[in-house]
Amino acid sequence: MIRTAVIGGGAAGFFLAVNLKEMMPEMEVTIFERSSKVLAKVEVSGGGRCNCTNSFAEVRDLQQVYPRGHRLLKRLFKGFDHQDAYAWFEQHGVPLVTQDDECVFPKAQDSHAIIDCFLRLAVQYHVNIEKNHKIDALSQLEDYDYIAVTTGGSPRGEGLRWLETMGHEVVSPVPSLFTFTINEPQLTSLMGLVVEDAVAHIPGTKLQGEGPLLITHWGMSGPAILKLSSQAARLLAEAGYQMPLSIRWTPLKESEVQEVLQETAIREPQKLLGTFSPIALPQRLWAYLTEKALGARSKIRWMELNKKDMNRLVNTLANDIYQIAGRSVFKDEFVTCGGVALSSVNPATLESRAVPHLYFAGEVLDIDGVTGGFNFQAAWTTAYTVAKSIVTTNCRQGVTK
Repeated sequence: MIRTAVIGGGAAGFFLAVNLKEMMPEMEVTIFERSSKVLAKVEVSGGGRCNCTNSFAEVRDLQQVYPRGHRLLKRLFKGFDHQDAYAWFEQHGVPLVTQDDECVFPKAQDSHAIIDCFLRLAVQYHVNIEKNHKIDALSQLEDYDYIAVTTGGSPRGEGLRWLETMGHEVVSPVPSLFTFTINEPQLTSLMGLVVEDAVAHIPGTKLQGEGPLLITHWGMSGPAILKLSSQAARLLAEAGYQMPLSIRWTPLKESEVQEVLQETAIREPQKLLGTFSPIALPQRLWAYLTEKALGARSKIRWMELNKKDMNRLVNTLANDIYQIAGRSVFKDEFVTCGGVALSSVNPATLESRAVPHLYFAGEVLDIDGVTGGFNFQAAWTTAYTVAKSIVTTNCRQGVTK
């Protein structure tokens, strides 16, 4: 009997185990989970709805959505990509739906649709599940022919040390999906306001995030901020989460903003500047931004807007500067960048270069994506790759017991 141990009962672990049994039913597969609950992160993801993948319709280059690991995933997607994942779940009894923002969720809008699917298939295929079973040394698994590590991210790095001692390079993990703390009371008093099309940017870099931006009681959140936190994760960690932040409150270019303001001054000369916004922004935010840019002159009429006022207002709308004063965890989700360096694995099979028949899948690898279903897609792709690699290796080498 050929035996495979899967260390970690999360998304990658279950997807790997189930696919391994489908490809090779006679193999014995056991999932070892250190806690008393499996698939805990799947349950809380996407606000409890599980954003399980993305249509990738708006992705021109994988680097847009995978700050780390995009080159490897481009290769692995040839074997199993988002379309394959979509088809896999639907074929296994989980109807999916694609939202307007290209995020893919179970049609039931409930993460338990995914969880129940995995648990049902695990029972159907006789996958063994050992809870409260911590594995931190290969000597605990001497009776297994293949071992797959799918332990997820390790925020403090402690869970990676045993892998490092075996000769794997480990990239120190840091958070990569978080919101920004901004200590500016006038801004945070606008909590709950959403700007649908903003751009968040770290000045002096090419790092930015686009999309809806939410003002919160602690600072800023929303897809634009979360995307930027992924892109700038390591830079922000090195700076102690104390960095300047530039916000473009409109998708319009600076020259276009100026043109709109000039036209408004001509078309609506008698209207009060602070109460009439020609840009698609919530009124309370417009009032805040005009006062931030012009102070007392925010109460003037549009016809009184002079060149200096114009420049200040355009700059505030197109390049509004804040100071990041810290980070906050995004809901109950916690994603890290870092983990087992990709140089430590075979890029075609994800087998360890240091230990034969040892494989890695999911967030334990130094792969992470922005918010929007991309991290789960990386888990499905790497887990499928490992399952196929184990079966191929077994057939080629003729491992028997």
